[in-house]
Amino acid sequence: MNANLKALRAVGQSLWLDNITRRMLDDGTLERWIGEYGLTGLTSNPTIFDEAIGGGEDYDAGIRGHHHAGLSGEALFIELALEDLRRAARLFESAFEASDGVDGWVSMELSPLIADDTAASVDAAKRIHAQAACRNLFVKIPGTPAGVPAIEESIFEGVPINVTLLFSMPQYAAAADAYMRGIERRLEAGRDPVVASVASVFVSRWDKAIADTAPQALRNGLGIAVGMRCYQAYRDILDSDRWRRLEAAGARPQRLLWASTSTKDPSAPDTLYLEALAAPDTINTVPPKTLAAFADHGRVGAPMAADGGDAGACLQRYADAGIDVDGLATRLQEEGAASFVKSWRQLLQRIEAKTAALGG
Repeated sequence: MNANLKALRAVGQSLWLDNITRRMLDDGTLERWIGEYGLTGLTSNPTIFDEAIGGGEDYDAGIRGHHHAGLSGEALFIELALEDLRRAARLFESAFEASDGVDGWVSMELSPLIADDTAASVDAAKRIHAQAACRNLFVKIPGTPAGVPAIEESIFEGVPINVTLLFSMPQYAAAADAYMRGIERRLEAGRDPVVASVASVFVSRWDKAIADTAPQALRNGLGIAVGMRCYQAYRDILDSDRWRRLEAAGARPQRLLWASTSTKDPSAPDTLYLEALAAPDTINTVPPKTLAAFADHGRVGAPMAADGGDAGACLQRYADAGIDVDGLATRLQEEGAASFVKSWRQLLQRIEAKTAALGG
């Protein structure tokens, strides 16, 4: 295993890949990276699958076969995606077993077209979980106002959930509260309290959003400051009486995951967020290019401070510069949801076009 990434793992952080393609499954790339980079999980989203399906002919046979079997549109895509994710999940089975189910997960996104419909999201999460028939697959639900109750209900129903599109400490705290409510309800109903979940906080989009307006001295630091505040909230939850009661009853923590960790500013270090967000009991899901960069020249310093370090002072400097962090968090979440809708529609259009081109 690469020494730089091994040092990151030694801090107590899991490394997951933020990508999947059928080609990397077919040619052994993912299996090789698991060994070389110490990967123990993987995430996907509509944009990743849109690029993968549109990037060549790797999915053509699958599209043709599923269409001839009567599938089309969204149903066809979901089965294509689950085929890839089941294969990836098998490669992570050893990590899943070794960690007793804490690590070794893959993730499948719900249709973003139903993100504002709580009941539809709960029903779809159950259907995808059942269709996947894969014990180490998360269903991704956004931590939006409509998504939060869907997270609670899905956890209560025993569906493992990756909460996505979290941008701030209040958004993260709402997702964590929904997870704990779901577990509390399971205990009250006499159900097993072990339902896995992660909460995905997006980082680099903060700095991209203010790149043209923030003073030079404040560039490429907002995402890290928000991450520090979220990590402080995470540690506070794990130290709380509420969580200790759940843990004593057999529940497991909802792990904190760093998403969107590629550096968007070409003048900033390409390993910026991996180095800054090294912390125990967390996950960093990393795009291939950033993963390779850290393997080549990444460095691990002191882990993040459990008390948030100087996050409060950092965030105050942004407020003093006229940046409304709370307002920006709402905007980023809304823009992220809109971006996933756009990618989903493009994906379905691509599949429709490919189906027609392949004789559908």
